[in-house]
Amino acid sequence: MSINEVNPKRSAFSQYGIKQVIEDSIAHIKHLYLSDAIPWVIGYSGGKDSTATLQLVWYALQQLAEEGKATKKVHVISTDTLVENPIVSMWVEKSLGRMEQAAEDQNLPITPHRLTPDIKDRFWVNLIGKGYPAPRAKFRWCTDRLKINPSNNFIKSLRDKNGEAILVLGTRKAESATRAALMDEYENSATNTRKAQGLTESGAKDLQRVWIYAPIGEWSNDDVWIYLNSVKNPWNFPNHDLMGMYQGATDGGECPLVVDQSTQSCGDSRFGCYVCTMVSEDKSMNAMIANDEEKEWMMPLVSLRNEIEVNDPSRDKKLDKLRRDKSNRDFRRMDGRLTVHVTKNGADLVPGPYLQSFREHLLKCVLEAQVAVQRMGPPEVKGLELLPLEELEAIRAIWLKEKHELEDSVPTIYEKVIKKPYPGERRAHHPILNKETLERLKTYCTQQGDEEGLLYQQLRAVMSVANKHRNQLRRAKLKDELSDVLDKGAFSSMYEAKQFALERERHNLQIKLNNDVSLEDEEKIDIRDKISIITQSIKEHGYSSLLIDTVEVE
Repeated sequence: MSINEVNPKRSAFSQYGIKQVIEDSIAHIKHLYLSDAIPWVIGYSGGKDSTATLQLVWYALQQLAEEGKATKKVHVISTDTLVENPIVSMWVEKSLGRMEQAAEDQNLPITPHRLTPDIKDRFWVNLIGKGYPAPRAKFRWCTDRLKINPSNNFIKSLRDKNGEAILVLGTRKAESATRAALMDEYENSATNTRKAQGLTESGAKDLQRVWIYAPIGEWSNDDVWIYLNSVKNPWNFPNHDLMGMYQGATDGGECPLVVDQSTQSCGDSRFGCYVCTMVSEDKSMNAMIANDEEKEWMMPLVSLRNEIEVNDPSRDKKLDKLRRDKSNRDFRRMDGRLTVHVTKNGADLVPGPYLQSFREHLLKCVLEAQVAVQRMGPPEVKGLELLPLEELEAIRAIWLKEKHELEDSVPTIYEKVIKKPYPGERRAHHPILNKETLERLKTYCTQQGDEEGLLYQQLRAVMSVANKHRNQLRRAKLKDELSDVLDKGAFSSMYEAKQFALERERHNLQIKLNNDVSLEDEEKIDIRDKISIITQSIKEHGYSSLLIDTVEVE
């Protein structure tokens, strides 16, 4: 089927009927399963498409088990980002538990796996710990770390042990024109040597020799629901409950009977992370709360997202959010560099990570949301931890060791919000690097005109580096580390740093204009325009509002 022929409403059951299509699908799955020794991995999210796909494979394995041929292991993987919608996360966890028990009872070679990101890759560790700004179109740092890496690492490990692997997915051409185009491209690729078997290439560079199998690739949205409502879930996890979850996440709370192409189908909801800032609104979570007052305990999670989100359908509101976002960020990049960005309407510094004050504020907000959810929610979320100890300790280590924030404020914030002793490692009292000394140092710096706290940060970092090396016999890296923190703290204010960076950029452009004989006339005009823009922007205090307006909103 070509991309132009894709119709999201056209049923795969219309020609031969649902019974025949399902029988043919199961027969094909059995044939493919028996054709080689390549291990299978099924991607399972708990949603309707992956559930339908897994059901087909499960029933095929049941038949093979009766024939004594179900000998090859099938791995079911589900990636929990640890910032998922908690309703969906709990649903998937229960489903995996039922799956494991049912596979054992039915003597099937199915093994479920709940995958999670490495601690260093987790959302709050990067956002609160390192200070990464909330994900956005030009800096979408979350997807690889939270979703792709855990599953890819599992798949690659299996592939490396066996030479190849087959990844079974619930992707469908009717999901979107883009999805259909990609599926067609990989299916009809000249290098797809297994097209005859119904397989396609993965398309991912690091998943070479991993083949994609999409048993419901031609199904419509309604086909999926018809199948799920017609065929019993083989691991005893009722499909009508799944439909109820989708219904609760649909605006208006309705999943109507589809009678013609004008009727809106159920199940178009998209479940994702409750902190996702790639969209302007978490429609599924908001619908869940609106449709069921017993789910109002999730409101603190919505509020938490609002602390960091920068999207809004309204241009003016989005600008306000972007300005607020920039005010919470350092003018230096993570490594201390000053980066200049020039547009036709202004020149400015590119903001870096979140400031210490805002990161501490976010930590407090997350812990407060955790307390509120545990207090307001049903029994199954009474023990829900938005920030488990291992993540708190990872954040703490980053603040102390990488950012030299010797105040060690994680335990203090935790105890203030949770009202319990901090359960992490207790640090010994340092005779010099303690809160009292640091407070006196900050006061002294303020008295010396350190309004933005940059001098204090520099002196604190120097003390931290010196303390780190004081008991080491070899201090080979001491000089470099001291040089780094001194360079990073070379400016007494953001205004001074901005002037320096813009002057440097203007100087470099002028040198290029004067000496580069290969420049075309248009390039020379462009450089002169940039020099003029930088000259106008040098005297502007703070971050430029013009840069926000012209770069981040359009």
